[in-house]
Amino acid sequence: MKVEVLKNEKEYAEFILDGEKHSFPNLLKQKLLDNKSVEFVSYIVQHPMDQSSKFVIRTSGKSPKKVLEEAAKEIEADLDDFDKQLKKALK
Repeated sequence: MKVEVLKNEKEYAEFILDGEKHSFPNLLKQKLLDNKSVEFVSYIVQHPMDQSSKFVIRTSGKSPKKVLEEAAKEIEADLDDFDKQLKKALK
């Protein structure tokens, strides 16, 4: 996955996730929506044949970079927990 930043302002950002259509972008969007500092977040796949998604995020009180870092850490923790639970279940 490649990230291309289009705009990076104090409380607004646009970026493209190249190589991601819906799976990861939807997970990221849901995590961002859980953050109280996020006023708006959405992504779009411009065309069904595209292999990338464009994100738009507006925040309040925190920078988009900060809320994205927090969301990434939460996703990582969820995946670690899933891995532990899966290993435990498959013993």
